[in-house]
Amino acid sequence: MPNVREYRALRTLASAIATWTTGQHVAAWAAVFVIGLAGANCNAAGASEQDGASNAEVIADSAANITADGRTWQPCAAENETCRFTGTRDVLYGTAERHVVKTLSNGTECSNSVFGDPAFGENKRCAIALLASKDAPQRAAPEAAAARLAMRVPGGQGLRCAAPSTQSGAAGNGDLLEADTPSDGTRLFASGKPFAVAFTTRPTQSDTLNWQIRDSWNAVRASGRFPVPAGATLSTLTCASTLAGYFAISASLERAHGQLESRGTRPAGIVSFGVLPDTSATLPPVSFPHEDLRRFGGQGTAYLAPGQHCCDGDGYRPVYTALGLSWANDNRNWYMEEPEKAGTFDPAARQLISFFRRGDIMRLIQLDGIPKWASPTGKETHSYAPTSLTQFKDYMAKVGTESNRVRLAYFPRQRDNYYQVTWEPDADGGLPWRDTDANFVALYEAVWRGIHSTDPHAVVMGLTYSSVQGNVQWLGRLGPLGIGRYLDGLSIHGYYDAGTTPSHPPERLANASDPAVAANALPAAMRALRHQMHQYLKPGAPLFVTETGISYDIGESYGKNYPGWNVLYAQAAVVARTHLILLGEGADMTYLFYLADMPDAAPGYGLFFELDHPTGAYGPARISPKPAALATAAMTRIIDGTETLGPLKGVPNGVYAYAFRRIGGGKVVTALWTHDNEKWNAKAGFSTSQNVDYRLRVDAPGTSGEVTAFDMMGNASTLPYRDGVASLKLSPAPIYVVSANAEVFRDAVMTPEGYAPR
Repeated sequence: MPNVREYRALRTLASAIATWTTGQHVAAWAAVFVIGLAGANCNAAGASEQDGASNAEVIADSAANITADGRTWQPCAAENETCRFTGTRDVLYGTAERHVVKTLSNGTECSNSVFGDPAFGENKRCAIALLASKDAPQRAAPEAAAARLAMRVPGGQGLRCAAPSTQSGAAGNGDLLEADTPSDGTRLFASGKPFAVAFTTRPTQSDTLNWQIRDSWNAVRASGRFPVPAGATLSTLTCASTLAGYFAISASLERAHGQLESRGTRPAGIVSFGVLPDTSATLPPVSFPHEDLRRFGGQGTAYLAPGQHCCDGDGYRPVYTALGLSWANDNRNWYMEEPEKAGTFDPAARQLISFFRRGDIMRLIQLDGIPKWASPTGKETHSYAPTSLTQFKDYMAKVGTESNRVRLAYFPRQRDNYYQVTWEPDADGGLPWRDTDANFVALYEAVWRGIHSTDPHAVVMGLTYSSVQGNVQWLGRLGPLGIGRYLDGLSIHGYYDAGTTPSHPPERLANASDPAVAANALPAAMRALRHQMHQYLKPGAPLFVTETGISYDIGESYGKNYPGWNVLYAQAAVVARTHLILLGEGADMTYLFYLADMPDAAPGYGLFFELDHPTGAYGPARISPKPAALATAAMTRIIDGTETLGPLKGVPNGVYAYAFRRIGGGKVVTALWTHDNEKWNAKAGFSTSQNVDYRLRVDAPGTSGEVTAFDMMGNASTLPYRDGVASLKLSPAPIYVVSANAEVFRDAVMTPEGYAPR
């Protein structure tokens, strides 16, 4: 599979780390907002005193016209009617707070099929931009007052930016136009809290900067303009958002033109940041009886604090905690700990790496690989059993001693320790198993007996082949040889296709005419795996998916103009869908791969852009989020702290729906989306507008009420239901419906075979 080279690079990194550690929101279009001067100040979105354009908020201009995003718009159609005009015009579709703008010609249908759904569950309209910008209403306000009042974020979901509160000199060298969102290094911000957008401009004469902020669906969420003097100037906008998700800033100068240049793996034209969702009003934090019930982990580190560099500092915080990732890998591989001879690993002296000492990010302990002195080939290897299984078992006993001590000292609320024995032993991979099947089982026996002799809370896991189907095949092959006796749980990697990419989503093969091909679709593969587990492992054995990533499409590469917004949107949707399928089909925990773009792999696996190297880097110091990062942050907040109920029965072809229940008999969360291969490909563009009607039962027949629905980025909407059924429009981006009556799901789901809540 495509991740071997990354693993090797991380092995080198892990060796260095080991050496170091031992050394020491509903607004209708007809609404008239009586805001007053102070309200106008509050909504002066990055406008100058002369322009005074409002941002995202709609202000009455006349009986017909409205102002939004710094321009005047004329309503032309209600939802599902036709907006008629001639020529090419900008068309706004949605509501006052939530809308998308597209440039279209000679009229358009005013519907989700054209624009997507920027305001889920709300009545939407179309409006066309008036050609003369002078038609925009004039609102003058002192900049200081605008900056101060802008922080009173109005009710509902929206993004606000005040006019530049400061302008000061900047360094003379650099690009014509630069932008950033200073932060703790993650470029992620809390909902409703102020943050800065800083523009640096270097025109040779006075100019005007025009800026926009767009979301993952390429909808304009904020815009404005302000004057800048000649020379190098730093202009800072103060912003806040109650709309969660990924955002991309673009900008240009009216005279000098220009755009934001590329940085590392981030393409030209944008600067990205994110606003983290707050789902607590609907889903309060869960009280975990054991911390190891948490369901999300990650691979990759980033050293974001000032003065940090790889690998001196904390590579997991603040980014893992912001994303909601609670698991990471730790190494106790024999070839790392005793590279020269036996007996040099001291479990009493071995110090836990500082990353883990806070106890909030748990360890998956890797054991793969043997040192050269214990190898039948005389070289460090993952391909063969060691020459002495007794020495191997003795080393594992020491690892068990150390891990039990560490758990008691640093992870007192963690029930068990988790060990992964092999890493992608695929025959065509970079760490292939070349030895016999019998010796593979013997290796697992030595590990199991050694670890269990000293760690009463050990969970020994494998086989960790790269694809779900690979694990199905090999468990079926090795199960009759007794390997299940030495597996307390199953660890796998969750790859499912020839390239796990936007064009190869996990549902792509589901309706293939050849059953052998259809078996590789992720839902089918996971069901086959659960069947094998039921046959060969003890009841209730956990299933950990310790790596699954979504890269850019096969044959693509990082570049100044790649990826575009549509690819990034597609990647986010596929990342969320993949991990929801894994969990919904019976995995207990799943790892996101990879934190930031890195070299030596298919490009784009990162949840973040890496900003310093054009092909990415390991252990980066500067990153900025992709949509996938914010889709992850929403998914973890909504799904973590749940048990799997399973896929819904009887869903129409192309609809996917998985139900989860909060720990302790809480609310039910149902994740739903639709997929159609013909409307989902790189050539035609990954559809944001496809929608399918679906009726979800959320309560008993005869009842009426409301439930909460979250979009892919974690933004909440209220959804009515009648006779116990809520009517949904599903798109390729998953939504989450939260309901209270778990009883209606009892016979509506297929519990994964052998799955038992932990």
